[in-house]
Amino acid sequence: MDLKEEDILGADIGRHWYYRAKAAALRRAVGGLAPRRILDVGAGSGFFSRHLLAETGAEAALCVDTGYAEERDAQAAGKPVLYRRDCGATDCDLVLMMDVLEHVDDDRGLLRLYSGKVPSGAHFLVTVPAFPFLWSGHDVFLEHKRRYRLPGIEAAMRDAGLAVVRGAYYFGLVFPLAAAVRLAGRDTTEPRSSLRKHGALANGLLSAACAAELPLFPYNRLAGLTALVLARKP
Repeated sequence: MDLKEEDILGADIGRHWYYRAKAAALRRAVGGLAPRRILDVGAGSGFFSRHLLAETGAEAALCVDTGYAEERDAQAAGKPVLYRRDCGATDCDLVLMMDVLEHVDDDRGLLRLYSGKVPSGAHFLVTVPAFPFLWSGHDVFLEHKRRYRLPGIEAAMRDAGLAVVRGAYYFGLVFPLAAAVRLAGRDTTEPRSSLRKHGALANGLLSAACAAELPLFPYNRLAGLTALVLARKP
């Protein structure tokens, strides 16, 4: 996940509508898998893997991020969380790449690298920012290389040797508003985050909109701010 966004939200990240909604979508996407051990690549604080440890039967998480100043061991929901700069072969059965692939030059290479570290049958859950036409100063601020259409990220995962299980867009109900804001500022790509802390009313309304979308999002291949793909290593 994007460390710059974590810096903006700080301790409020778990209450912010965007991260609450994305965590709920993640939980629904992996709900039928019953993962045991999570490998969270580009994990930052480990927000998403810690969420799964608290809300599912997953037993442990290995968070990998080259940005860690030091490696350490911690706990979430009474379960072990290891923070490491790198890892070798592991028995993790769920790999998270939450807003990671858009940061690297070789997205397929990164997928292949971590596919080689986990056993056959392991699942990959990937999220990336959607639609190149929404490119803005927000992407520049976060140091993105690209945005994706859903068929494009699915193709990248297949090229890396993974079997796509399903893919969908999320944040479809807020997509028109966000697209209008992004397009209104398309004449400038000055680095600037569009993520904001909101008051209770705005945060509640946006959270409600995302919650209303949640039951149908697995079938949304039309539009959204995020593309989410679940795949499996054969």
